[in-house]
Amino acid sequence: MTGSGGFTQTIDWLAFTLPKAEVADVIKLIGGDWFQSETGFRGYPVAQLMTEGKTGVGKLGTGAPRNPKEVHVDLSAGIISQWDELKLKTVLAWIFAQKGHVTRIDVALDDREATVAVETVRQAVEAGQLVSRSKQFKVIQASNHREGVRTGETLYFGSRESQTMLRVYDKRLELKSRGREDAESYGVRWEMEFKQDRAQACAKALLTLDAEDWRAFLVGVLRSYVDFRETTREAESYEKYRAPLLSWWEGLTEGFRRCRLVVERIQQRLDDVVAWFANALSPMLAVVVACRGDQFLTEMIYAGTKRWNQKHYALLKQRKKVVTPYVLHLKPRP
Repeated sequence: MTGSGGFTQTIDWLAFTLPKAEVADVIKLIGGDWFQSETGFRGYPVAQLMTEGKTGVGKLGTGAPRNPKEVHVDLSAGIISQWDELKLKTVLAWIFAQKGHVTRIDVALDDREATVAVETVRQAVEAGQLVSRSKQFKVIQASNHREGVRTGETLYFGSRESQTMLRVYDKRLELKSRGREDAESYGVRWEMEFKQDRAQACAKALLTLDAEDWRAFLVGVLRSYVDFRETTREAESYEKYRAPLLSWWEGLTEGFRRCRLVVERIQQRLDDVVAWFANALSPMLAVVVACRGDQFLTEMIYAGTKRWNQKHYALLKQRKKVVTPYVLHLKPRP
């Protein structure tokens, strides 16, 4: 699904903290199938997890001694990117109504047709044409050492410790390396990561602004963080800020001004579910059967069929396809 001229935007991560909330209310709001974790999460001794496909992970923590009713939630791209605008705004409105604080939100701006290559951006930085308050710039290259093939290059502007960080990378190459069938529909991704106060401000803007103003807000934030102009590293600061924009940068940001929020449709595969089940639940399943017997397991399976929804029926249809048998390789404990 693409926007105007092949430019789209996606919400790629959401994390928030509620000073006081019931876990059941939070889970009902988010949706999905959650289960108790054996370990804590971010210093919270009680945690629940939810998975969606290969990349969707939801984590919920509560029970901290300093505030036992506090709840913190992290939702990765595989979950949050599948929400439509109505659900996203409903969740944000509920968070703010509970006096909660959005601690992280990632917004991905996709140049689906890769009109500006990652190499073009890197060369502009190396030529001193980047105008930015951030001094940190890093390049990380990825490759398949077995095949001797480069699988991508990511440009990082800013640091993990700051409230704003920008990543630029070839999303198409990344998805190809992971075997995603829809990889060709992607291009170069400009991903902004906001934390703490800037995450809160971004979330409020998303909730309150109309679509056109929201896009203008995003491009304004992007250009206030990085700008590419016809200048040199040796030029004075005032000269850099007055220099004309590079043509490719002007065209790219104009494209992002016309983009629209899209909903990712990630097909969950039966193979992935089987692999997750074997890795995540088999130890506890063995304990339950050892303590309660096979009959209890049979009863639980029957009860589970009564809770099937559209997602479960979609997976059920895949049983007619050739499914790779999952073999669990257990390593002996030392």
